[in-house]
Amino acid sequence: MVNIPSPPLRRHKHLCADAAYGGMPALSVMERAGYIAHVKSRTQEAVERKHDARKKPRRWVVEVAHSWFNRFRKLLVRYEKLARSFRALNQLAAAIIVLRKVPMTVNIIYG
Repeated sequence: MVNIPSPPLRRHKHLCADAAYGGMPALSVMERAGYIAHVKSRTQEAVERKHDARKKPRRWVVEVAHSWFNRFRKLLVRYEKLARSFRALNQLAAAIIVLRKVPMTVNIIYG
């Protein structure tokens, strides 16, 4: 039997959030949960980027996912009348997005 070492404990847990979480109630919840909060607005990120050109602006995971789904025009404007049809199209789009992220030697899905 192979002894697998346990993962090291993280000393610090960082949480990146946008300006909507800059208020005291949100910051106090983050601190109570043990996170080090990094709350910045888009303008603050732009100013930091001007000072240091190597820093890239961060896109939130939700924004990236929305942009991937917005590339499917049928989902961008909801033409479907039935909720189950719209849900099925969303699931198909998610499957195509995941397939595109898998490295393959042959591209089987164009677009």
